[in-house]
Amino acid sequence: MTEVFDTSNPNIARVYDYWLGGKNNFKADREQAERLLRIYPGIADAVRENRQFIGRAVTWAAGEGIDQFIDLGAGLPTSPSVHESARAVLPGSRVVYIDNDPVVVSHARALLATGDGLVAFPGDLRDPAAVLASEALTEVIDFRRPVCVILALVLHFSDAATARDITVGYSSALAPGSCIVVSVGGNDDPGGRVSATYTAGDLHMHSCEQVAGFLAGLDLVEPGLCDARAWRPGWRENPKPKPQAGYVLAAVGRKP
Repeated sequence: MTEVFDTSNPNIARVYDYWLGGKNNFKADREQAERLLRIYPGIADAVRENRQFIGRAVTWAAGEGIDQFIDLGAGLPTSPSVHESARAVLPGSRVVYIDNDPVVVSHARALLATGDGLVAFPGDLRDPAAVLASEALTEVIDFRRPVCVILALVLHFSDAATARDITVGYSSALAPGSCIVVSVGGNDDPGGRVSATYTAGDLHMHSCEQVAGFLAGLDLVEPGLCDARAWRPGWRENPKPKPQAGYVLAAVGRKP
């Protein structure tokens, strides 16, 4: 049966795809993306900087010997993907992509069809218990060993209390040595213009203190919580985020 997708309403994964130069988006997504760009011209750069941060974080985790990855709210396939970054260091890395959008899952499954140890399936990242209990996940991921969980540009779609519950829900199930990779939009959104313009979901602009709280109980990997651009390219230089310029707050927490 051919899947029928709703192309009349914007979808965040497809909006990101447009900003990243992809082709898996529709007119409503492009119009939404352009409206946001008119308000915040730097937002597409921030999305690209986030992808670069994820690549560096995954490369770091694989360098630490972690060969299991769960990408929550994975979005549409883009290069370098999580599995490409991980397998460049550890060729046998196993990666699970999870998203609640059928377009995302369909594209990811097509991309990963011939990949051993690579899986994509639908799931709601806001329900850690259900995701972690999924047979599709436990067939690939061994939770007795360290796992890297990725929550990239997804937690600003939940309020601060819910976002913290989400990260705690995953971290509590992980073995020592595991890590959680987090990035959130750091835009101060003066006057709420971005939140008002973005119609595909509710946006919550979290403070640095709130984001740090999401990773409570975990050890922050140096350089800690910072602008995504500063996370380990030459991380000794740690520029402060520029308010109203559009940026991404990023951190990696490791379970002791």
